[in-house]
Amino acid sequence: MTDAPFAVPERFQPGEWLRGQGQDADIAICTRVRLARNVNGFGFYPTLKAEEATELVQVVNRALTRPDIPERLRIVDLTTLDELERGVLMERHLISREHASADRPRSVAVNDQESVSIMVNEEDHVRAQVFESGFAVQAVYDRAERLDDAMMGQMPFSFSEEFGFLTSCFTNVGTGMRLSVMLHLPGLVWADEIDKATATVQKISLAVRGLYGEGSRALGDFYQVSNQVTLGRSERDIVRDVGSAVERLMSWEREVREALLRGESRSRTLDRIHRALGLLERAHILTSEEALNLLSGVRFGVHAGLIEHVSVRDLNVALLLSQPAHLQRVHQSPLNQDQRDERRATLVRGLLGRK
Repeated sequence: MTDAPFAVPERFQPGEWLRGQGQDADIAICTRVRLARNVNGFGFYPTLKAEEATELVQVVNRALTRPDIPERLRIVDLTTLDELERGVLMERHLISREHASADRPRSVAVNDQESVSIMVNEEDHVRAQVFESGFAVQAVYDRAERLDDAMMGQMPFSFSEEFGFLTSCFTNVGTGMRLSVMLHLPGLVWADEIDKATATVQKISLAVRGLYGEGSRALGDFYQVSNQVTLGRSERDIVRDVGSAVERLMSWEREVREALLRGESRSRTLDRIHRALGLLERAHILTSEEALNLLSGVRFGVHAGLIEHVSVRDLNVALLLSQPAHLQRVHQSPLNQDQRDERRATLVRGLLGRK
């Protein structure tokens, strides 16, 4: 394959989840609230019949574009998109893996900043997501609450006075809310303290997942921390619990990073950071997993002030564009795995200033 020069597509933006700004953005990549809701009068998944599903999507799409909704949303019909474009939406965290691969009428409503994404006819009829870069549990919850109130003014959601919001999976009954913070934790990983940290969080009924949520691995030292319990807990309780746990994890991560850059550990840490940079600047073949893990090391170095010629934005663009669907979209043609690995290396070298 020709090793053509790489240029970032004009006006390319990684999206709100990878904006790289906000409170504690050196560790907290983004904060997200997801609300699970179902519309009265329609069967729950998987009992929803095909003709009902079509009507449901139409009803929800109309409701989400009405003036009372506090977000300007564009509707994307997922049934009209090919697998590649659905993959791009998934890599941008706008839809789930299940929503991308499902074979039924479905859509997603997204605002221009990609800070709001509402999946229609996923596991629940409506799964609304609100994102904000950095650590922002209260701000994201407040925005999600306003959106929820507006949606309830347009659609009658299934609700029980005894149990709360009714959902397809019992684990979401109650508030129907998942509050998560995506954290970059190379310090805890490199110091072999990540298992201890995740066990501590799990003891207080919080979940720890990988880069793409449930069922995914923690590639690139990214971990999502979220509430597990939705029944019998108020939204305010969830905000407090997740916020407190994340603050503790971030403090722990900072302490470990400082320790890794002192004394006998410093040489090994500097070597690991600069080896990662050297490989990314020189490699001609990079797998997706290898790229994420090496970019994690460089990210650590950038935030520690050890690497000055690489910006956080460069790293975020590299992270997203090196994912399989984005990589093929930039290349404008399908690529097999070997071709993707070559193009990924070219892309990263270009972003880091080495041709």
